[in-house]
Formats: sequence, C-alpha cells, structure tokens
Amino acid sequence: MAPFNFRNNNILHQIYRVSRNNVMHYLLRAYRRTHELVIFLIIFFGFFIGLSIPMGLPNMLNTFMNTAYHLLLETVFYIMAITVMTGAISKLFVEFGVVVLLERMLKPLMKPLYNLPGVASLGAVMTFLSDNPAIITLSKDKTFSRYFKQYQMASLTNFGTSFGMGLVVVAFMTGRGYGSGALVGLAGAFIGSIVTTRMMQHLTLKSYPELDSPMPNAINEPGKNIENFEKTENIENSQASPNSVEEEKKGPFLRTLNAMLDGGKSGVEIGLSIIPGVLIISTIVMMTTFSAPADGIYTGSAYEGVPVLPWLASKIDFIFQWLFGFDHPELIAFPITALGAVGAAIGLIPAFDASGLINANAIAVFTAMGMCWSGFLSTHTGMLDSLGYRQLISKAIASHTVGGLIAGISAHWLFVLVSMI
Repeated sequence: MAPFNFRNNNILHQIYRVSRNNVMHYLLRAYRRTHELVIFLIIFFGFFIGLSIPMGLPNMLNTFMNTAYHLLLETVFYIMAITVMTGAISKLFVEFGVVVLLERMLKPLMKPLYNLPGVASLGAVMTFLSDNPAIITLSKDKTFSRYFKQYQMASLTNFGTSFGMGLVVVAFMTGRGYGSGALVGLAGAFIGSIVTTRMMQHLTLKSYPELDSPMPNAINEPGKNIENFEKTENIENSQASPNSVEEEKKGPFLRTLNAMLDGGKSGVEIGLSIIPGVLIISTIVMMTTFSAPADGIYTGSAYEGVPVLPWLASKIDFIFQWLFGFDHPELIAFPITALGAVGAAIGLIPAFDASGLINANAIAVFTAMGMCWSGFLSTHTGMLDSLGYRQLISKAIASHTVGGLIAGISAHWLFVLVSMI
C-alpha cells in the first residue's frame, strides 16, 4: 500500500489551509485589538489621572458630574427651546412658500459663486433651517440630481454643511445679546462656504477628471428647467402623499397650527440629538479649558478644571490674535469643539459669557466657524458614503477645514471693518 500523502488529500489539505488562515487571522486581530486596548487605556487613564492630580480625585469626579448637570439645565434646555421655535418657523416657511421664494432669489448666485446649478440654492436654505443631512435628502431625488455633474454633486456635502443649523446658531447668539456679531459671522460663513465648495470641486477634478460628467441614473429629459423641477416635485409629492391634497383644503389657520406643531416636534428631535454632544464633549472641553476658582482651591463645583487648552494656545497666541482677534486663549475651545458638534460648541458660550471672555468680535468668529464647520468631522464621512463618493472623504475634510478657517478670519476682519465705519 502506498504511504499516505497529506498534501495529495484535497479535503484534509483544504481543512488545514482554512484552519491555518483562521488562526493567523485571529492572532492578527488579537494583536491589533491588544494595541488598541493599550492605547485606549493609556489615553483614558492618562486624561483622568492628569486632571485628578491637581484637582484631587473627589473634586475631579464632582466637577465632571456637576458640569454635565449644569450644561443640561442651563444650556441644553435653552438650545432645545430655540430649536423648537426655529423648527416651527422653518415649517411655516415651507408651508407658505417662503422657502421657494428664497430659493428663487438665491438661484442667480449659484453658478458664479459656487459653480453649482441654481437648484442647489434650495439645499442651502434647507440646511440653514435644519441641519446638514437635509442636503442628502435632496441629493437622493433624481429630479434634483439631474442638474448636477458628478463632481458638483460630491461638493454638495461641503456646500450644505456650510449652512447647517445656521438659524439655530444665529438665533442663539442673538438671544445672548450679540445680534450684530452674529450677522457679521453669517457673512463670514458665506465666504467660507464659497471657499470650501470651490476647493472641493478643484481637488475632485484634479484627482478624478472622469467625474466631470452627468450624474448616472438621473432623470435627464431635454427641455426641462428649474420651474419644471418644482412642478414635477409638487406632482410627485402629491401622488406620494394623499394627505397633502387634504392639507391644501384646510384653511390658513389649521395649516399654520399644524405647521408650527410639526416643526416644533422636529425641533425637539434636534434638541434631543445634541444632548450627548453637549454633555460629553463640552464637559471634557471645559474641564481642559477653565481653571480653579480665584483662591486656587478646587471645590468640585461646575466649570472648574485644568487649563490645558489655553496653555497650548498661549504658545501660539499671536496667531489667533491676528487671525481671529481672540483676546483670551480659552476661546480656541469653541472652534475645536465645532469640528465635532456645533451644538456642543454653542454650549460653551454661557460659561464664556459669565467669565467675561467674549465680545462681539468673538461672537462673529464663533458664528462663522460654528456654521461653516457645524460638526463636519462627525457627518462628512457618512454623507459622502451615502452619496457614493467614499474615495473623496479626505478631500472633503481638507477643503472644509480650510473653509472654516477662512470663515473665521473673514468674520474677524469684516467685524474690524464694520467697527471702523
């Protein structure tokens, strides 16, 4: 009998290969997870130990909880009240055609400023009244997307994000008594939106020139224009939602009441969605921004901490002073927080205001950068992925980082110019 040859036995050899590959995959995965675990533990315990050494462990824990509690009561509910009211106003604008009017007024600016078709102005209005994802809802509409080339469609992520939660930010700043600074900041965000959109288009075409082509699978019937889009959209909406016909039959009073209530409900959803960002991110930022009370003794009260961020910012304070006009290094905490969540960033304003750190110029810069960035680091990846342009994520993030910085710089120097008049 011939000796048994393991390699000639296909079944056993396949089992061996599969087992070996699985073991190697498991070991590699365990190796990577071990590294992640070690890095996480170093950062996690390093952060809390670094705070507890000067503050004391009981004081650090008390400050952590008290700051989150105060943010919930004094900031989150205030922001939620604003989102409810602005949500009602936004729904009224949609119900009675104000959004369509604004879209038609802004349409002539789209091509020369943003190199986008006129219908894109509807996206700016919708994201300004709500939040970043509103632009994705529009982009999924084939009657909307047929006006765009592929590189233009990809740049909608940057364009729409530049106006995300704009009404909430402006209303919040105005409610704090800084209306003039908020309006200047709105102009700065407008400049930043142009920079980020144009830069995204340039980088996209440079790397992927084949995207200078019409959108695939989009409705592209000759002879249609924006007016046809609006009519088509109205027809499709009425067919998709029979209730809209009944809504038209209702009188102005009932339509107003329903619009305000529905808009208020959407405002509650936005208000609830920002709670984790405000409580978690703002608490961490504040505990690395503010310091001990005047007597230097930690008590565990809210808004105490170890001023790590101001210490780092003070090393290059002259840059922030010239670019943004910041008089205090603590103010750099706002744009850093706005990278991840604009709701968490505006949650810093009451504490800054109570400490006497902010002025109208700072509010202008905050409004511009808060609107333009509006937490893009937490939304850009998902937005581009849903549009099918995952390969452009790095270019979108780079473009939007530059756009937000330009927005803040523009707001500062616009404020200086307005102050001189």
